[in-house]
Parts: sequence; structure tokens; C-alpha cells
Amino acid sequence: MKFKDNIPIYLQIEQYLYRQIAMGKLQAGQKIPSVRKLAVELTVNVNTVQRALQQMNDQGILYTKRGEGNFVTEDTALLDKTKQSLIDNELDEFVQNMTRLGIKKENLGQVLEEYIQRSENKNE
Repeated sequence: MKFKDNIPIYLQIEQYLYRQIAMGKLQAGQKIPSVRKLAVELTVNVNTVQRALQQMNDQGILYTKRGEGNFVTEDTALLDKTKQSLIDNELDEFVQNMTRLGIKKENLGQVLEEYIQRSENKNE
């Protein structure tokens, strides 16, 4: 994982795990990798991973079973809300970037449709 300098690493780890959950790579009720394994995978300090997991526990996205590890919540409504929040953040960033490029909000749909068409034609 490549980290950005301007965002705390533990927050980036949280975002990484949220994306894994939203994409279905980590599913409701599934055990997530151990703190040590995540630290090695992501090449970060164990304490940094622990901080990210603690935040996610506090938010209810993860829960801990004593002696077994951390698991993804089985609260599908919370998982759906989290996924929608990720989508909203991505769309917000997209709209801001397009606005900076001089594209008016009312033209975003057309710009996106044209892009999708071009990319589909490219892949054929």
C-alpha cells in the first residue's frame, strides 16, 4: 500500500479496510487478518494498525472476540451506510476535480457518459 504524506497513516488503513469491506473482500461476520499480519502486509508499525482497528471498533464496523481477533460487523445496515459514505466521498472528490477543470455541475452527467462510452469502445 502506498501512503499519502498529508493524511495520517492510521486513517489510510481505515479507508483501506473500509474499501475491502465495501468490495466484499471482507464480509459481514468474517475475521479480519491479525494486527501483526496487517502490519507486515502494509509495512507499518503494529501500533498504527491497532489505532485504526480501535477506531473501527469504536464506530461499530468491527468487533472483537476475546482471544479470537477482530471481525466485521454483521450489521448490514451499518455496512451499507459505510459503503454509501465511501461512494459519496469519491463522488464529492470527482465533482470538485471536474469543477476545478471548468466543467459545470449540470454537464457532469454528459461528461461521464461520454467517458464511459469511450472507455467501452477502447475495450472492444
